[in-house]
Amino acid sequence: MKILAIEDNKELASSIYDYLAHENYICELAYTIVEAREKLLFYSYDCILLDIMLPDGNGLDLLHFIKNKQIKSSILIVSAKGALDDKIQGLESGADDYLTKPFHLPELHARLRAIHRRKNLDGDHVLSFKELHLNTNTFELIVNKKQVDITRKEFELLLYFLVNKNRVISRQAIANHLWGDYTDNLSNVDFVYQHVKNLRKKINQAGGMDYIDTVYGLGYKFNTNKE
Repeated sequence: MKILAIEDNKELASSIYDYLAHENYICELAYTIVEAREKLLFYSYDCILLDIMLPDGNGLDLLHFIKNKQIKSSILIVSAKGALDDKIQGLESGADDYLTKPFHLPELHARLRAIHRRKNLDGDHVLSFKELHLNTNTFELIVNKKQVDITRKEFELLLYFLVNKNRVISRQAIANHLWGDYTDNLSNVDFVYQHVKNLRKKINQAGGMDYIDTVYGLGYKFNTNKE
C-alpha cells in the first residue's frame, strides 16, 4: 500500500514513516498544504493521512481539494482536535476515518488496513479471483489450493493488478506504487518487467492461468476475460 502522510510535526512524521516502512508500506511525507497539493497532482496514493492543523492552512480545505480533483485515495484524518464537530465535518467532507492524537502506531496501522479492506476488498482480508487467493493478513498467495512462495513485492504487485482489473497500468505507475516516487529519477524502470515475469512464472508453475497481458508500448493489464 502506498501512503501520503501530511503532517507538520516532523518528529511524528518521521515516526510514522519509519513504522510504515518497517511494515513494508511505501510512505511519502508532506509537511504543508502546498507540498501535499503538488504530490497529489503528480502521484497516486492508496491512502492519505491528513492532519487538520497545518502551518499554511486547514487540512479540511485540502480534503475539499482532493474531492474536487476527484482523487480516489482513501483519507484518514489524524489530528489533535478531538471535538465532535471537527470529526463530523471531516467525515461528512469525505474522509473514511478519523484518528485523534495521541495515538499508538499499531492502531494507525490497523485503521489503514481496515480502510483498505472496506474500499478495495469488500471488507474482507482475502481477495480472490478464480483460482487465485491473496490473504492480506498473512501475505500469502494460494493458487489451486497450493501456497505459492512469493516475495512481498510480488504479492503487492499482484494485489495492485487485482484491485485494478482490466485497466492498463504503465510500468512507471507500477514502479511508483511499489517503490515510491524516487523512481521518477531513474533512467528506466525495466526492473518492473523482471518482477512481472517472476510473478507470472510462479503462478503458472502452480497451475494458474496467466491473466497478466503485456500491452506493448503502454504497460500491463490483468485480463479477467481469459478462459
